[in-house]
Amino acid sequence: MRPILLQGHTRSLTQIKYNREGDLLFSVSKDKVCNVWYSHNGERLGTYNGHVGSVWTVDVNSSSTMVVTGSADNTAKLWEVQTGRCLKSWEFKTAVKRVEFSEDDTMVLCVTEERMGYAGTITVLPVKTDVNAQQASEPLVQLVNQQGNAKAVVAGWTYLNKYIISGHEDGSLCQWDWKANQKLNSIKAHDEHISDLQFSPDRTYLITSSKDKTAKIFDVDTLEEKKSFSTDTPLNSASLTPKFQEFVIVGGGQDAMNVTMTSARAGKFESRFYHKILEEEVGRVRGHFGPINTIAVHPDGKSYSSGGEDGYVRVHHFDPDYFTFKMDA
Repeated sequence: MRPILLQGHTRSLTQIKYNREGDLLFSVSKDKVCNVWYSHNGERLGTYNGHVGSVWTVDVNSSSTMVVTGSADNTAKLWEVQTGRCLKSWEFKTAVKRVEFSEDDTMVLCVTEERMGYAGTITVLPVKTDVNAQQASEPLVQLVNQQGNAKAVVAGWTYLNKYIISGHEDGSLCQWDWKANQKLNSIKAHDEHISDLQFSPDRTYLITSSKDKTAKIFDVDTLEEKKSFSTDTPLNSASLTPKFQEFVIVGGGQDAMNVTMTSARAGKFESRFYHKILEEEVGRVRGHFGPINTIAVHPDGKSYSSGGEDGYVRVHHFDPDYFTFKMDA
């Protein structure tokens, strides 16, 4: 499984995202830019320039006409995919750590950092799907972190935009009735910081990864834990494979600053594959020279990508034997 190496960033990757068809791959990094690539051959299509701080997060709408980014420069920006034109810039008090379009593309949620006396928020912004329309500045709703509670780090929409699910610094997972600005449910999902949260294709369940070295699957309606995958390294990202194989892919690794005293092997910079139902590890893919920060699986289930601390995105197209893999009884 020879990867395609995407060399378009000068600093560590923070998030990568496929569009709905999977022909485009968006990548953001601490080098202040967002890149877009053809996923089948790794050709770079273009760059979205405008942020003046690390870009933490990216998402693309279902029609691939708009992309949204969130940055350490305290802004979220809406871009036209085709031209790279910035359509709207929303200002916040602190850094924007996670963005995500709603299922119908009419809203964007933004998770902001808790810092300098400002509370962390999950802000829902309206979006007009016409790229030439004037975008609104005022949020529809703002879920403000109450004093004493751990801040939200990641968040996303469930099916039909019914709930917002947020992952927090203390390992808790919360379910929000965002229209009523009300927290419906909260569970202690992990022992440490939740680093990533990704949904199944139908958005009825989600997978989380955590610094406590586990990834877990939860039901979005009940927040009931369905599956748990244990590793021996802190995890930064976890993704679900659709269609052909019931796998979970996780990635992470010891922080780069702690690895210098040990061998690269000790850093455990591999993508790890687990059987989704049996919770057993079935394989690993090496290649990165630092922790894996973000993983995304192609919507057709035939390939996946990983972005690392080393500044590279590695696109892996699965070999034919992947599709015939069977667990030994």
